[in-house]
This record gives sequence, structure tokens and C-alpha cells, in this order.
Amino acid sequence: MQEIVRQDYWEKIAHYLGKGQIIVLVGQRRVGKSCMLNVVRQKVSENPDANVIYIDKEKREFDAIQTYQDLNQYIGERFKPGAHNYILIDEVQDIKEFERTVRSYRTEPDTDVIITGSNARMLSNELSTLIGGRYVEIHILPLSYCEFLTFHKLQDSDEALAQYIQFGGLPGLTAMGLDETDVRDYQRNIYDTILLRDVVMRNEIRNVVFLENLVRFVADNTGKLISASSISKFMKSQGETVTPAAVIKYLKFLTDAFIIRKVNRYDIHGKRIFESNDKYYFEDNGIRNAIAGGTREGDIEKVIENVVYLQLLRMGYQVSVGQLQVGEVDFVGSRPSGERVYVQASYVVADEATREREFGNLRAIQDNYPKYVISMTPLVTRNDDDGITHLHLRKFLREGF
Repeated sequence: MQEIVRQDYWEKIAHYLGKGQIIVLVGQRRVGKSCMLNVVRQKVSENPDANVIYIDKEKREFDAIQTYQDLNQYIGERFKPGAHNYILIDEVQDIKEFERTVRSYRTEPDTDVIITGSNARMLSNELSTLIGGRYVEIHILPLSYCEFLTFHKLQDSDEALAQYIQFGGLPGLTAMGLDETDVRDYQRNIYDTILLRDVVMRNEIRNVVFLENLVRFVADNTGKLISASSISKFMKSQGETVTPAAVIKYLKFLTDAFIIRKVNRYDIHGKRIFESNDKYYFEDNGIRNAIAGGTREGDIEKVIENVVYLQLLRMGYQVSVGQLQVGEVDFVGSRPSGERVYVQASYVVADEATREREFGNLRAIQDNYPKYVISMTPLVTRNDDDGITHLHLRKFLREGF
């Protein structure tokens, strides 16, 4: 099957080639980091002066590379002075003290180092300690809606959007089609692998039952404000005693493995970040649905929020939850340039009570930044409601704002 290039990510990577920066591709397992590394491999190999050294720690032929000394030897035997060397290492966190090798080869002339990893804590801690600001991190997300259409050869339609909401954007689904039984088996297998390899084994977790219950709790409460104490109380009501401190630690393990993402609350009036009660969303809404089980009829609002949140990230926004004195705004998106947007995500705005909830909170914000309601309301494409733009979800996922 011909490989489809995710052009936006390739352009981000290409922008940093030749600039002395280590390029780090991060994200949950099976979101396409390895494919992007292979794209880099193919693209740079077109240069006749390129010498590509490629290591994939998920393949048994590279099992012998366990430590940075092994890595030094492997690369040293293949490194060509005078050529432009590209060192590509997939799942680098499986190599002990890999950062020593990465730091050394970064200083070589005409050398680019691109690595991938599935553990945020390990990558950030080791690299920031030894390399400082000499690396750039590119977060690979699951397929966008437009990529989903391309990968699955679908036309944009309500049915295609429903499949995207239900099944999510793991690129590997392309090989098996969109049969629900096959999709859920695949997603659960990936989830089990992530939980075992990137959470349980890496953090030497003993209370695996609580960890699994915690993930299910977050899946059931996607998009809701939750705190460690509230989770601790809930678990106690289920007959399991877990301290708030332990909850915080386990949530951090899950975010480090890119299963879930933490979103802070932002005080819109006071312009500050709150320090407790956050929201959590899943890196892939399909895996979230596989964990939660059932159909989407009862939790469609949560899934739409998750989909909108991920798309805002793809658009380059830093995302917070907006807190007002009289209510909440689902998302505050900001960029380093000072640009800001306010977004409410809803399923259908069908009655006056829903309209007041979604539009009223936005009207309570006393500034001139753009405000949007994104929903699946029939017959809505892009409407203006007294300065607030009402966008259909499909249009937003295709075209942005």
C-alpha cells in the first residue's frame, strides 16, 4: 500500500533540518511517528550526499542496541565524515542513556538527528538536562478529519464525520477498514500495549487495577472538571482506597504516555491559570470510545469536545478551559503572537435553553477576541449570531475558523 505523506508534519520537520536542532517526534504509540520518520528517511535519501543511519527499536534486528554505548558503536560504524549524516532513531526511550549519544552527534558538522518517543517525561527530562534548548519537539497527533477522509478514501459527508467521531484517527485503521469489531479489537490491543509498556512497566506500577479504573473514570468524565480529591472519593465509594497524591501521580503517568492530555482552567477575567480542577481529554477519541464502551448516543457531547480540542491543537493553539464568574467556556485557544479565540462545543443547539448556555457564556466575555460555537446543528454551516460565529463541526474540521 502506498504511504500517504502527512504534509503538514513533513513541512514542520523539514523546516528544522540543517539548523543544529535535535528534532524530537513525540506522541502516543501508533499515531504515526514511525511513518513520519520513514517519510523523513525517504525524503532525505533523495539527496545524493545523504548518509542515512536508521534504527527502529521496535524491530528485533536492533535488539542488541540496549545502551548508549551500543548506540555509539552502531552509529560510529556507519557514520561518514564529509557526507550529510541523518541519524534517525525510532522509540529512542528504549535505549538506556540515549541522550548521551544524541548530545554527542548533534555537534557533528552536517549532521541531523531525528528521534521519536512515546514517553514525555523521559524525553523531556533527559534532553532538557543535557541539551538545554538545542532540541525542538513536534507532537504527532492522530489523523485529522481531512486526513481520515484521505486515508480511508471517503467523501466528506455526515456518515464520514460519524465514523471519524466513532472510530478516531489512528492511521493503522486504514489497513483493516472500518468494521466496528475489527476497529475496537485493534484499539484495545494498542491501549493494552501502551498501558503495559509505557505506564505499568516503565513506572513499576503495582496497583494495575486502580490504574485501569482510573482510565475508565477519565473516559466517563471526558471534558468534565475533575480533581484528585474527587477521584479519590469516588474510588472510595467503589470500595478502593487511594489517596489524592496517588491519583495525581497516576494521572501524570498517563499523560506522560500520551494516553490523556491535561487541560488547565484559565480565569478569563483575572487572566491567570487555576492550580486545581482540570479537564482531561484523550489523545485519540477512538481509543476513548473503546475504553468507555457502548454507543455514542449518551456521550456525544464529550466526544465532540474531544474532537474539537484535538483540532485546536492541530491548528497551533495552546488550549485552556475558560472560567467565568457566571459559568465556563469550553476552550480558550491562544498563540504566542497574542491571538486568542473562545470556543464552545455542542452537539445540537436545538432549543432556547441550549442556545443561552452556549452563546450566553461567550457574550459574557468583555473583549473583542473572536468567539465561536461549534456544533452539529442541522442546516448550520457558518452563521453569525450577534458577533458570535456558529460553525458546523464538519466545516470547522475541514476549514478551521
